[in-house]
Amino acid sequence: MDLLHRGRGAFAASLALIAPALLAPGLLAGSAAAADPAYTVQALHFAVLTGPASDIPCDIVGDLYVPTDASPTSRKPAILTTNGFGGSKADQAGIGKAFASRGYVVLSYSGLGFGGSTCKITLDDPDWDGKAGSQLVGYLGGKAGVAFLDAAHTQPAPALDVVQLDHRDHAGRASVNDPRVGMIGGSYGGGNQFATASVDPRVDTIVPIITWNDLPYSLNPNNTAQGPGVTSTTPGATKLFWGLGFSALGLTGDAQNGQVPGEPLPCPNFADWVCPALVLAGTTGYFDAAATAAAHHASVASYLPRITIPTLLVQGENDTLFNLNEAIATYKALKAQGTPVKMIWQSWGHSGGPAPGEVDLDNPDPATQYETGRFLNWFDHYLKGTDVGTGPGFSWFRPWITYTGNAAPAYASSPSYPVGGARTWKLSGGGLLAPGTLTTGTPMLGMQTFLTTTGGLPTSLNPFDVLGSYAPLPNETTLDLPGTFAAWSTPALSANLDVVGSPVLTVSLQAPTAALTQATGPAGQLVLFVKLVDVAPDGKASLIKGLEAPIRVPNVNAPVKVTLPAIVHRFAAGHQLKLVVAGGSVNYRGGIVGAPVTIAAGSGQTLVLPVTP
Repeated sequence: MDLLHRGRGAFAASLALIAPALLAPGLLAGSAAAADPAYTVQALHFAVLTGPASDIPCDIVGDLYVPTDASPTSRKPAILTTNGFGGSKADQAGIGKAFASRGYVVLSYSGLGFGGSTCKITLDDPDWDGKAGSQLVGYLGGKAGVAFLDAAHTQPAPALDVVQLDHRDHAGRASVNDPRVGMIGGSYGGGNQFATASVDPRVDTIVPIITWNDLPYSLNPNNTAQGPGVTSTTPGATKLFWGLGFSALGLTGDAQNGQVPGEPLPCPNFADWVCPALVLAGTTGYFDAAATAAAHHASVASYLPRITIPTLLVQGENDTLFNLNEAIATYKALKAQGTPVKMIWQSWGHSGGPAPGEVDLDNPDPATQYETGRFLNWFDHYLKGTDVGTGPGFSWFRPWITYTGNAAPAYASSPSYPVGGARTWKLSGGGLLAPGTLTTGTPMLGMQTFLTTTGGLPTSLNPFDVLGSYAPLPNETTLDLPGTFAAWSTPALSANLDVVGSPVLTVSLQAPTAALTQATGPAGQLVLFVKLVDVAPDGKASLIKGLEAPIRVPNVNAPVKVTLPAIVHRFAAGHQLKLVVAGGSVNYRGGIVGAPVTIAAGSGQTLVLPVTP
């Protein structure tokens, strides 16, 4: 994953994990593509109408990959794919070549606002990106008048007549332009799949990789007052570096892709509501109600009942942008409504690259790479009807497993999520995190008091969200300023402790200042940051994958339930498990009003971990 060659420095290099390098040229391109190409490639322009009223014209650029043996009498299934944030159709060339070499017609296209495609970036809103994707589905199904050879749309391209057709879509309706088609892509290209499938029941299956469930949680997370899924009734704390990165990459997206910049006002290259929302969030530390509603509308959480087709969710354990909780929320909701769904937790995400034998972006091989094989089998099963298994219902990468070659030995599996059982610890006196089974001889009295800062200033020095791999600090190291946090630790563990899933903290707070100001709304509410730390025998404290749980507490007078980001982590024998509740973080905008906070030990103060044998 050669990010540094993108030419935007270390910051943009890390951002490239969002976008083109996610599924870069070469992915899935096996030995078949190494010989003389068994496909042709043609650049096309597509005239689409988008927007709530379907009356806004956009030009979409794409590359069509067609197997040489495809014909009206030998039709092939199709795959539709688009880029990650900041990328273009060219970034999906590996997908095009690989699947075309394996008997699929592939259409790779630049999403709205990127890579030569016009219109603004609308964050995969179904009314915009979804409708645009739907018209490309129609083209794959043989619809005429969609594709052109020029950007002015004066030279029509022939209708496509080599894609396998279905008699009925997934709503039971007959259509003459219904292709057998699946979608794949990562991050922004994953959200696009949900948006397109939500408005077009002709899509047969999707493979969204490291994408979101609810954008307000992704960019302004609140890990309390949630329900359903990761959606919260109270705004959270703004992600500073991810927000800045998206702003810079989106605002300059036209120029980066060789285009003439789009309409400059009121928000260059973005939907009109985005820029005011970002400015306000940077100032106050949270999204207002209008921005939250707009971002939620562009999220699968708002239209999930319309996703009824087989879905393979792939999420990253090393991801501070779209963490595992987003996939959990989508998985549980799809499963509850009866949608066929499976889930993979891979080692990599927006915050780090793949482990050996997962996906090799330079020299992929389905026989030696776990994820590559899963993707191919999924499409062969659902699009070609091949009698091949699609893998377990839930699989997760265990970073403590030693292996060579294919990463399959590092993956554990289960028929479904969640797995294992729950183990409870109590927040006891003396900063002790005591097993819930200890009922005698454990000090329960005691309290810890700390201060949050005014103006949202950071009090913790954690790995930087976007630049964690490039910063001079050792990755995952965490430090907190004295007097700005409370902490509880276990004694040295006598055996390995394997955690797979979302830890849950239930805690009661004493915050009299916040109790007086919270009625004024989010600006007056208490903001804290909860995190789990692995403390080695030498005292080195590591924040697991840079993950923490911001909370904006709507009512400090009631017990607070905090659902931390899910992890896959082994606390090794001899290490300590440490729980930290801090008043600030370098990666987030904290609370505006400083406040003293006291947490008293007691039986109701518990940390529950999902553990596996």
